[in-house]
Amino acid sequence: MTEDGRGLRHGWTTGACATAATTAAYTALLTGEFPDPVTIDLPHDRHPSFALAREHRDGARATVGIVKDAGDDPDVTHGALVSATVSPGEPGSGVVFRAGEGVGTVTKPGLPLAVGEPAINPMPRQFMTEHVAAVAGRFGGTGDVVVEVSVENGAELARKTWNPRLGILGGLSILGTTGVVVPYSCSSWIDSIRRGIDVARAAGHTHVAGCTGSTSERTVQQLYGLPEDALLDMGDFAGAVLKYLRRHPVPRLTVAGGIGKLAKLAEGHLDLHSGRSQVSFAALAQLVADAGGSAELVAGVRAANTALDALQQSRAAGLPLGDLVAAGARRTAEDVLRGAPVAVDVVVIDRAGTIVGRA
Repeated sequence: MTEDGRGLRHGWTTGACATAATTAAYTALLTGEFPDPVTIDLPHDRHPSFALAREHRDGARATVGIVKDAGDDPDVTHGALVSATVSPGEPGSGVVFRAGEGVGTVTKPGLPLAVGEPAINPMPRQFMTEHVAAVAGRFGGTGDVVVEVSVENGAELARKTWNPRLGILGGLSILGTTGVVVPYSCSSWIDSIRRGIDVARAAGHTHVAGCTGSTSERTVQQLYGLPEDALLDMGDFAGAVLKYLRRHPVPRLTVAGGIGKLAKLAEGHLDLHSGRSQVSFAALAQLVADAGGSAELVAGVRAANTALDALQQSRAAGLPLGDLVAAGARRTAEDVLRGAPVAVDVVVIDRAGTIVGRA
């Protein structure tokens, strides 16, 4: 909540803005008219409308720009102009994505996109592809288009992100799994965690799960069949979950998340946010070495681009890095719990929600 009692305002991701821009541009390409505002469909029955900040049609190309509104989240891309240019593609090609000015290109492995691909993440690609198909069906198009996404001043904004270190060069990534930016507030989030534990205890639950995100939450729910009020929206605040459970124990806790977040927990970090803790590839390499990994694998993990890259290298060599990270995260959790009557297990997942490590 804000100081005057209002709820924090949600915003829209770059992926949602790019989807809206693509929808409006393709509609104009087929009909000659730009829908303003343009409405899109997002998960969880959300149907936001976006005003067009820029529109232009030049023969067989149409361009739409939309200003990103991140709500009350301190997002570096708040106010950025996200544009999509749509032009006809080769017959049968479907939707082909290109990086325009200010959108990065993937240059290193370990990300959910192949090297050389525009840094337009899988879910925004899915959103745009679905909306292109809907527009094509409505107005008689083929759906074979080239979509070029750009972000004004994106290359400069990207310097304030981890993109350069991750090998995403030339600009920003187009992100978002739900299209919604949830306002980031440490105090309110931690208070929500505590209230979640209180509710679970009051309901008599003997097993709760602290998950870093929606994908790990779905995995744990499927794995254990936990009710919704036993699922804690832990996010990056592993320490908040563990410290509160130390004082208000529940018999069993599952900690679940991606290998990058849980590698940080394994090293002893309790705040898993990228701005306050980083994955130590030297620490991952030491885990591999202690487990008998080859010198070549140890060197590869030490030089890895991401924790997922290190995991993939280790799995190819037959070494269970996911299990090793899970075991380290479990040790950290038990250290913080300080003997409280809470049994801990850890589940490590990949980006698709597949379990890649347990302890």
